Amino acid sequence: MNKKVVPGTGGNQYVPYNEREGEKSLVYFTRDLSPEGLKKIYDRVSEGIEGKIAIKLHTGEAEGPNIIPRPWVKELYTEKLPESTVIETNTYYEGSRYTTEDHKKTLEINGWTFCPVDIMDEDGVDVLPVNGGKWFEEMHVGKNLLNYDSMVALTHFKGHAKGGFGGSNKNIGIGCADGRIGKMEIHTTPGSDDMWDISDEEFMERMTESTKASIDHFAGHVSYINVMRNMSVSCDCEGCGAEPVVTPDVGILASYDILAVDNACIDVIYSLPGGGGKDMIERVESRHGLRQLSYMKELGMGNDLYTIIDIDNNDAEITVDEITKDISPEWNPDIFNTFPGRNKVRIKK
Repeated sequence: MNKKVVPGTGGNQYVPYNEREGEKSLVYFTRDLSPEGLKKIYDRVSEGIEGKIAIKLHTGEAEGPNIIPRPWVKELYTEKLPESTVIETNTYYEGSRYTTEDHKKTLEINGWTFCPVDIMDEDGVDVLPVNGGKWFEEMHVGKNLLNYDSMVALTHFKGHAKGGFGGSNKNIGIGCADGRIGKMEIHTTPGSDDMWDISDEEFMERMTESTKASIDHFAGHVSYINVMRNMSVSCDCEGCGAEPVVTPDVGILASYDILAVDNACIDVIYSLPGGGGKDMIERVESRHGLRQLSYMKELGMGNDLYTIIDIDNNDAEITVDEITKDISPEWNPDIFNTFPGRNKVRIKK
C-alpha cells in the first residue's frame, strides 16, 4: 500500500536570510522600472536563451490595471527577442481567458498585438515528468510548450489569492499547466465539489512540482525576471477586481535561479520600511505561501541564499536592506496601465 502523501509545514513562518544555509546564487537588480531597465537586466540572464524562444508572461484579464506594461515588453521583444513568442494557457476559472476564443479577444484588448502569442493548450495537452515529486509523477501542460527550446519567465511579482504571492514559480507552475487538466490537478481534489479546495502547503507543493516539470524540460535554457511594480495583494487573474495597490514599487530582479529570485523578492517585501510590506506579508503568511520557497529548496530547484548585483552601480554587491532603505512606504503610481480598473483614479496627471 502506498504511503499517504502529506504536505509539509511552516508556510506561514518567514525564515530570515541569516538563518538559511547552503550555496549562493547570483541575482541581478535594477531600480530602473522602464523599458530600458527591463532590457538592461535581460542582458544579464540571456545566456542559453536560444533557438525557438518562449516568453512566459501573464497577459492579464481584460483591462487589468497591474500587468507589466505593454510598451516595456514591446521594446524587449523588438530589440532583444524579435523571433520569440509570448506563451500563455487558458484559465481554469470562467473569465475573459477561459476559452481560446475569448482569450484571443482579451489579448487584443490588453494590447498584446505586437508579437505572436501562443495559447499553448489551444490544440490540447501533453505531459512532462515531475522528477522527485510527491504529488505527481507527471504534469499536464499546454501541448505547444514542447515546441520551444528556451524560456524567459517574465513575471509581474504580486500577491495571489491562493499562493500568497505570485513570482516566477507561480507564473510557470500555474501558467504552463493547461486550463482543464493541469490546473485542475493543482487546485482540486478528485471528486471534490469545490474546485478550489486545495490550499495552504499542499497547494504550494503541487504548484511547485508543476513548475519543476517545466523548468527541468528547459534545463540550461531558462531564466527568470521578476518585476516588482504595481504589487496588489491580488493576482493579475483578478483583473479590474484586484485590490488597490498599496505596496511601494521597488525595481526588477533577475536570475538563472528561480528560488533565489523569488526568495530575494520576498526578502525585499519583508524589508520594506515603514510598514510598506505589511499587506503583502499578511497575504503571503495567511495563505502559507512561504512553503513555495522551502519546497523549491527541498526539490533542489535552486538556492535560497544569493548575492545581489546592483547593475545600476557598476555591479556592486548590494543587500536587500540597502535596496529598501530609502523606499517610501506609500505607493506612487506611474503613467502606465490606465485601463478603467480600480487604480485608474490614483494615476497622477
